[in-house]
Amino acid sequence: MYQRIRNLREDKDLTQREMGLILSCSQRIYSNYERGDVDIPTDILIKLADFYDVSVDYLLNRTDKKETNR
Repeated sequence: MYQRIRNLREDKDLTQREMGLILSCSQRIYSNYERGDVDIPTDILIKLADFYDVSVDYLLNRTDKKETNR
């Protein structure tokens, strides 16, 4: 489960449907991403990281630092 992706979405008061629209996918596909039922494609991970202004490593629980390396 990608808890951080869910937490970031909820912090912005967005629904899964709204995130699906932002990412050009359905609510069901986005829900599958959050639950970890399917691997999140690299391009979607990058879009999420850019949208939330965090690093991909943060989204994947590889670090607790939100900062990106730009």
